[in-house]
Amino acid sequence: MSELTHFDGDGHAHMVDVSDKLVTSRVAVAEGCVKMQRETFDLITEGRAKKGDVLSVARLAGIMGAKKCSELIPLCHPLPITKVAVELTPDASLPGIRIEATVKTTGQTGVEMEALTAVSTAALTIYDMVKAAEKTMEICDIRLVLKDGGKSGLFEAPRG
Repeated sequence: MSELTHFDGDGHAHMVDVSDKLVTSRVAVAEGCVKMQRETFDLITEGRAKKGDVLSVARLAGIMGAKKCSELIPLCHPLPITKVAVELTPDASLPGIRIEATVKTTGQTGVEMEALTAVSTAALTIYDMVKAAEKTMEICDIRLVLKDGGKSGLFEAPRG
């Protein structure tokens, strides 16, 4: 395991100094899903949820989550995000909604946390919008699947 950079020499949490890092193009992709009962899945995919268009609202919430990441995660740097894309795919085999977020920037630190926050926020929004119909939904499998840029280069998670 590589050295944990969010702790100083005395073991205290601190924001990493990225001022000496090169500015590079960076991208991160995260994924996750919300599993639900078939009846709840049908409410969403048929547009019958009482709160409105669940997938459109969750997409916007995911984008907003990525943009607010540094306000939610204490040691994240505020970043000039250049792209956030949130894809929500109904999957009858779960049944549920698969979520994928892609975040890009040109900067001195990566956007992994922003991509993970986008997925998490979208998933929580789906839950919020249909919780009256089902409280047993599961938010599952949130993970980083790709990051590129910066000193550490390309990371791709094994598919599985």
